Formats: sequence, structure tokens, C-alpha cells
Amino acid sequence: MAEILPLRPWRYSDGLSQRIDQLTSPLFDVVSDKQREALYRNPFNSIHLSVPRGPQPAEEAAQRLQNWKDEGVLVQDPLPGIYVYYQYFRLPGNEKEYCRKGFICHIKAYDWKENVLLRHENTIPSAVNDRIDLLDKTEMNSSATHGLYSDPSFMLETYMDESIKSPLYETEDYQGVRDVLAVIHDHAIIKLFVDTLRDKQILLADGHHRYEGSLEYRKKMTALNPDHTGFEPYNYHLMYLTNSEHDDLRILPTHRLLAHMDMTDEAFLERLETYFVVTPKEDPYELNEVIAGKQWAFGLYLRGNAYKLRLRPEMHPLIDWNFPPEVKELDLTVMHYFIFEKILGIYRQHQRDFKKLSYERNFTACISKVDAGEARLALITNDVSMEQVKKVCHSGAIMPQKSTFFYPKVICGFLFSSIRKDEFVTAAAACL
Repeated sequence: MAEILPLRPWRYSDGLSQRIDQLTSPLFDVVSDKQREALYRNPFNSIHLSVPRGPQPAEEAAQRLQNWKDEGVLVQDPLPGIYVYYQYFRLPGNEKEYCRKGFICHIKAYDWKENVLLRHENTIPSAVNDRIDLLDKTEMNSSATHGLYSDPSFMLETYMDESIKSPLYETEDYQGVRDVLAVIHDHAIIKLFVDTLRDKQILLADGHHRYEGSLEYRKKMTALNPDHTGFEPYNYHLMYLTNSEHDDLRILPTHRLLAHMDMTDEAFLERLETYFVVTPKEDPYELNEVIAGKQWAFGLYLRGNAYKLRLRPEMHPLIDWNFPPEVKELDLTVMHYFIFEKILGIYRQHQRDFKKLSYERNFTACISKVDAGEARLALITNDVSMEQVKKVCHSGAIMPQKSTFFYPKVICGFLFSSIRKDEFVTAAAACL
């Protein structure tokens, strides 16, 4: 089902005086303001292409990209390849070193209705529009989205393991993760990768906005091209693919912060008790522990007071959103239905772009922001399992926005992928 192709990426010149770890950057949706400012001070950092700024950011990124090409800052690799990317990491409180194995390639930007690439999250429209504009002006993918395929036989890992022994780059990123990039040029092995993915569905793990940007750009270019064949470079997207059967895939929770609500704390707690068992807790920094592994359980931190919330089981059948059972069972569906819609009166269609609702991956930051008055309350949630992601994807439905945080994030700056006609690798050009 999924058509993938090797690529000839643009990469930083080996002649630059700066190390690769000075040139990489976090993904645009996880960059803090402080990190951004530090990265922007480096005129060659990849953030200038992935998260450009200025009055016309997309145009400025396109001009900078052309300058970098002209000046030899970026150089295109001479041969097409599959780029193997491993991430070695540890989680807090766990001594085990994990290794997420995958590879970077081009993949056709399939429409959702084609049922080849499956999503599991909603997107925020304004963020998609920004990605379309950047792709339109630069004709370059500055960062790979993250997709999952299923291969219980682990057919490709042997070749990736061999390739990673001769890395192009090896560095430690902002997450404390050791990132290693290598490349496979052998045509026979590349063909094996292409053939292995041909009968696979892909689950989109991370990068829904960037993927949807490529999808909308493809639609735009198709409409402008009366001779459209489906094989033009604009039909393709840059993706990092990992095997969902691997034990080292990790999904972290994303908590919710509400800046304001039009009711007193007492009224809010009283309404909560209609649907939830509300249990006060002494230590807010234990909220993530007291809900761990418990279905439909949440932590609430409200102006210095901590509570454990657990849905009364008899309330769950009241969910009348037109969702399949796989989605209704999710903790975040319960949170968004009962707390945001039924109690706070923020209806589902408005929750995606509700300005007073924000998202925070760091548990302790949630507590700190409420204490600092930056948020009225924090809602702490459990993580989503890989099995739940698969079930939702195959059901054809989607989760609430910001439901999953696949860790670690792919970094920007190792390579850039062009969709310009004279820089793109077609199947024929790759001799496959």
C-alpha cells in the first residue's frame, strides 16, 4: 500500500567550522521561547528553516535556503539512499537504555480516505496553514514526521543495525538523547525496504500538522497541473518510519492547562462530583503517581489544592459523541467530554482552538504554572498505549488533539528533503 522512495537530501557541509550539534534544533512544536532565542542567534542553525521568523517567515526561509545552497553551507548528497536513524535514551527513574530504530525516506502523501496512512489526532487549522506556506515557498521538508509500520518479523532491522555501525552523525540533542544517523546506498537493500513497505499501512505517530501541510500542498499543485500523474515530487513527504512491534517505542502523556474559567473553585468541584469521585490529596507532586495505571483517572491541581478524580463507572455510557467504542474508552475522551463540555461548557467543536486551553508535557511544569498564576488549573493524565493508538487508527476515528507524545522527538538539521523537480529522486532515477 505505502509507496516509499530513497532521497538525496541536502546536508550541512563537512567544511563548516561548527559541529552538527550546534546546527540541529528541536521540532517547531516543542521549542521553548528560551531555546528558540538561543538557536536563532546562530545564523546557520536549522531552526531558521524549520521555524522561521520575521514579518514574512516563509519567504525569509526560502531566501536563506537559497543562500545556503549558493554558499555551500548545504550540499546535496550525490547518491540516493535510505537514511537510518537511531535514538538512544533513558526515562526518569529507569536505568534501562532504550533504542528507537527507524529510517528516513520519502513517502507518498496519501489522502486520509485512501486508507493507506492513518491518523489518530485532530489538527489545529492555523498550524497547518503555516506549514503549507513554508512548503510552498521553500519546496523543502525541514523535518521528518514520524510514522509507524508493523513488521513482526523485523525484516529490516538487520540491515539498519549493520548500517548504524558507520554513522554519518552522532550527537546528543536537547532532550539528552543520543541521535545517530547513517545511510544505506546499496540498491538491492533499498529495493528491499521499498518492497517491504509496499503492503503496509502507516500509522502517523507524530507530525500531523506537517503531514497535513504536505497533503494540502499536493492538492493545490494537483489542481494547478493539468498533466498530473501522481509521481511528481510534490506528491511526496519526508517521514521517519519505525516498527510498531518494537519494545522501545514510548508514548508520554500530555497534560492540560486552563487559563481561566467562569466559576468559583467551589462550584467547579461541586459539578465535578456529579460525574467523578473527587479525593483531596496532600502532595500535588504525587498526582501523576496516584492515577498511574487507573482507567478514567486524572489529577487536578486547582489554586494550591490537589485532587484525584476518577469517573463514576455508571457515567461513562452518557458519552453521546458519535465516536466508536475505541475512542470513547480513552481517558482523554472522558476528560474532554465530562470536564470540558459538560462541566465547563466548551463544546467539542470549539475545543480544538480554544485559546484558554494549553498543553504541557512536563508534569512539574503544570504545578509550577498554576502556582505562578499562569494557569487557573492543571489536569494531569496518564499516557496512551501503543495498542490504543492502533485501535483508534484502524477504527477510522481520531483522538482529541494532543493525545500522544511519542518520545523522543525527531530532531531537525540532520538532513533536508527537497521536492524540487531537479533535486528529487524518482523510482526510475534510483534504478529500482
